[in-house]
This record gives sequence, structure tokens and C-alpha cells, in this order.
Amino acid sequence: MLPDFSHRIFTLKSPDEFNQLALEIFRYQAENNPVYAEYVRLICKDVTSVNHYLQIPFLPIEFFRTKNIVIGDTQVQKIFCSSGTTGQLQSKHFVTDLSVYENSAIRSFEGFYGDVSEFTFLALLPSYLEREDSSLVYMTNLFINKSNFMSDCGFFLDDHEDLLRRLKSLSYEKSRKVLLLGVSFALLDLAEKIDFPLNNIVVMETGGMKGRRKEIIREELHEILCKKMQVKKIHSEYGMTELLSQSYSRGEGIYKCPSWMKVIIREMNDPLAFAEAGRSGGINIIDLANINSCSFIATQDVGKCFTDGSFEVSGRFDYSDTRGCNLMIS
Repeated sequence: MLPDFSHRIFTLKSPDEFNQLALEIFRYQAENNPVYAEYVRLICKDVTSVNHYLQIPFLPIEFFRTKNIVIGDTQVQKIFCSSGTTGQLQSKHFVTDLSVYENSAIRSFEGFYGDVSEFTFLALLPSYLEREDSSLVYMTNLFINKSNFMSDCGFFLDDHEDLLRRLKSLSYEKSRKVLLLGVSFALLDLAEKIDFPLNNIVVMETGGMKGRRKEIIREELHEILCKKMQVKKIHSEYGMTELLSQSYSRGEGIYKCPSWMKVIIREMNDPLAFAEAGRSGGINIIDLANINSCSFIATQDVGKCFTDGSFEVSGRFDYSDTRGCNLMIS
């Protein structure tokens, strides 16, 4: 029988509880996930010697493109795929329990913004709506279905006129919580058509130019959007196909994680060593919600982590493929 970690993941109250659960999930995955088990063996890591999460090996994220990262013969309910581009292999995340993903997505959001049912969600995700295997679309649809204002929510492709009408109407409803969630290139396209302030509306970008526009740094993107949309800050969501949890930024590109997720920075030239707080390096992520895939992932994003656990993303390693939900770099 598979162990049931799901009831413990979202009730962590202390660093010691996080460490204990991370170790249990590590041993479970190192024993039952064939790809991760082989990786741990190849780097000569003795599982029995690991007694803190900082000693756990992080699986390079590239394996999600070439291998099936999943526990044994566990039945898969959903496969999320990265957007990729022509000629690239897509990352695939084999999800064995969608209820864990849904619980993680809702709790992650509500931990930063409050009750999801109180929001009106307007999603500008044109490139993702063209696919049925996007985790971002699945998450947004989940939020819309939980909203008390479902009739006012919606996804938008190229119908900017309808979206602009809704935004203008909702911007005058001070008591309404509204979130405009969009990929970067689509938000820039929309911003060029806005001639009114988006009062009382949270604008959140998920990254991603996907070759539609010239790549720009996040600071420039936010400056343009703030000016055009007449808002003080642009919020951001940091997530990816390989994760079942999300981090959020309320502005300035500083992200915070939910309690079951942790970001650790590795040294640029030594993937097995960790950088001090405030120093740039590769981003490693612990996502305990990835119960039956791999919870310990070495991404190809570059960033810094701070003493309070928050972090920023500054770019990607030069040799990395461009991702749909990546940070834009110049």
C-alpha cells in the first residue's frame, strides 16, 4: 500500500515538521521512483546517511523531458505537458492524484490572496488555451469554478474588446476582488489598447514571450504594464509543469512559497553545493506536493534566496531551452 502523505503536507507548522516529512518523502521516492533511484545511485548518495533536507539530491529538471518521472506502476490521472517550441521535447508531469494538485493550487493562492471564491478571474492565456494539457489552464479553470462570480469570469483568446468591457466595468466595483491573469506577451498586447485605469484590479503575469515579442527583463515589463494599465504594482506567479505548487509575488519580483515548498540556491559551478543567502545561483525546489513524481528538482532558473525564505528569479542558464512559463531575459 502506498503511504498517504497528502493529509500531512498542508498542515506543516514548523521547520522540524517540514524536515521530517521531506526526509520521509525522499526515502519513499528514492526507493520507488526508478528514475530518481537510479540518479541517487549514480551520484553515490547513501540514502541512509541523509538526515536533513539540505542533504537530499535534487533531480535535474531535464529528466522530465526524457523520462517518466513517476512512482512505480502508480495509476496516472493526468499528464501535464510544458508548452515547448517546435523541435523541443516537452516536459511531462505524470499526476497520480489530481486532488493533491487542486488542494495545493487553492491553498497556495489563498495563503497569499484570501478566499478564492471571492475573486473574479479574467484569464488572458491565449497560447495555453490551445492545449488541453496545460497545468496553468487547469489551475485557472479550477479557480473559476470555485468563484462566486463564475458568470463574470472567463478565458480570453483574441477577443480584447470583450475583456476590455469587463475590465472597465469591474474597475468601478470597489467591493469586488478581480484578478487579471495573463502571459506576458498577451498582457503587453492588451496594455496597448487600454485607455482607462485598472482600479481595484490585481494584474498578475505568469511570464512567457514564446517568441511573440522581443524578450525584455521583468523590471521593464512591469514598468510598461504599470504605466499603461495605471496600476501601482504587477503581481507574478511562479510555477511550472514539473511542480504541483506555486509561489507568488505581490510586486518587485520577490516571491514567497507556501509552507510545503522551499527554494534553495545551488552554486553556479557546483550543483551539489549551496550558495549563501543573497548570492546568485541555480534554483533548486522542494515541492512536497509532488508526492508520486519527484519532490526535489534542480531547475534551470537562476536567482537569489533571502534569509526570510523569499526569493527572486533573475534569468535562466544560457544553455537552457526557453520555457513557456519562464522569466524573460534580455
